[in-house]
Amino acid sequence: MHMLEADIIIRGRDPKEPVMAHPPDTDSDITLKEWLEAVKAHDKGIKLDFKSLEAVSPSVALLEAVMGETSRPVWVNADILSGPGGQATPLEPQAFLSAIRTLPTHTVLSLGWTTGWTAGTDNPGEETSLPFPTWPLNKCLRTMSLLKLRS
Repeated sequence: MHMLEADIIIRGRDPKEPVMAHPPDTDSDITLKEWLEAVKAHDKGIKLDFKSLEAVSPSVALLEAVMGETSRPVWVNADILSGPGGQATPLEPQAFLSAIRTLPTHTVLSLGWTTGWTAGTDNPGEETSLPFPTWPLNKCLRTMSLLKLRS
């Protein structure tokens, strides 16, 4: 195992802080700060998977404070487009990219799209591979132009 992933939201109660959880959950028994401190002791890359826009800026600040200058792989991920059957609201692309601008240039930007998959339900296609979605050219070009903001 070379990478560890963290699904991140803002705690739904005080203190409002980034925690390790996946919607529809609104709380967790481990904060992002605790997770980063534990991961720091190991030689693993990390992938921060943001599930809410409000979690991004405080998480970036925690990453910089806890990890400092690091040579380990760091990936940041967010669903910024609505995908096939996507029911969750994607994160606003410009706001997400703006919030991660201070991360080191070696940080990998992993952009995704929402899906219709829902925890605890029968998800059609879950056991079979679904065809790769086709996107209108204007959506592809817009996504590519968003990536240019990072450089």
